[in-house]
Amino acid sequence: MKAIAISSFGGPEVLQMIERPDPVAGPGEVLIAVEAYGINRPDVLQRKGAYPAPPGASDLPGLELAGRIKAGDAEELAAAGLKIGDAVCALVAGGAYAQQCTAPIVQCLPVPEGWTMAEAASLPETFFTVWSNVFDRAGLQAGETLLVHGGSSGIGVAAIQLAKAFGCRVIVTVGNAAKAEACLKLGADLAINYREQDFVAEVKAATAGHGVDVILDMVAGPYVERNVECLAEDGRIAIIAVQGGVAAKFDAGLLLRRRLTIVGATLRPRTLAVKASIARALHEKVWPLLKTRQIKPIIYRELPAAQAAAAHALMESGEHVGKIVLSW
Repeated sequence: MKAIAISSFGGPEVLQMIERPDPVAGPGEVLIAVEAYGINRPDVLQRKGAYPAPPGASDLPGLELAGRIKAGDAEELAAAGLKIGDAVCALVAGGAYAQQCTAPIVQCLPVPEGWTMAEAASLPETFFTVWSNVFDRAGLQAGETLLVHGGSSGIGVAAIQLAKAFGCRVIVTVGNAAKAEACLKLGADLAINYREQDFVAEVKAATAGHGVDVILDMVAGPYVERNVECLAEDGRIAIIAVQGGVAAKFDAGLLLRRRLTIVGATLRPRTLAVKASIARALHEKVWPLLKTRQIKPIIYRELPAAQAAAAHALMESGEHVGKIVLSW
């Protein structure tokens, strides 16, 4: 099979087309003929040498894909309501930048009816991440307010749509007016341009001083202190990345007085059981909304599969709104 490999750590140009033996599905796995795969920030970090694949995972990059099941144990497939030839999208720990990839059966979800493979490939990494962190760990509830940093990112556009679908108010931070407009069109109630506005002051003004209930933060660093100031009583922060750095300080007294909670997680190393639980929740609660397109794919650009380097350069430019997807 053809695959895109990291030839050495460095810039986008280190992504090279190679040939690899076809992978073989093990117990509890399926082999998927990949038709499309999504680009995510962890792929960029892995390319730079800052986010190695976990033990046992493919060294090829790629955490999400869509395609058709090519091989797998018939009984295991039947137990999951699947069969050879079914169109699925899947979350994987690596290896999606290839024409074939193995995936745990429990991390496969059916391609929503009427969706293209490219659209389906844009779902797993972002939707698993948002559901796990915003709804499971931070416990966002209907009627609450969510603040999303990086509202125009793939994670951000998923968070906006999910939170609105489940009856929440959404505030986002973005880097320019065009991204603000895009987020508002997706349903965000307020978009704050962090380059021109103080998001702490804007959040307090928009909530009449109450603050937000949940914050989805992929910046960390100096944002942690400011996030704490934005929270309502019993508020929660979910940190999913550290683009602003790992060092942070905040008013611990405010944390105590307002009964605040800070949680953090990365999805890739979590157990199979945890990911299976997230997949079940998504299938039950979110997939019906995808079928009706109440929640829809936001694809900024679809490129040929071989143009992974161009896709990485585009992601690092920061100009995209939503997902970047490649198709074979």
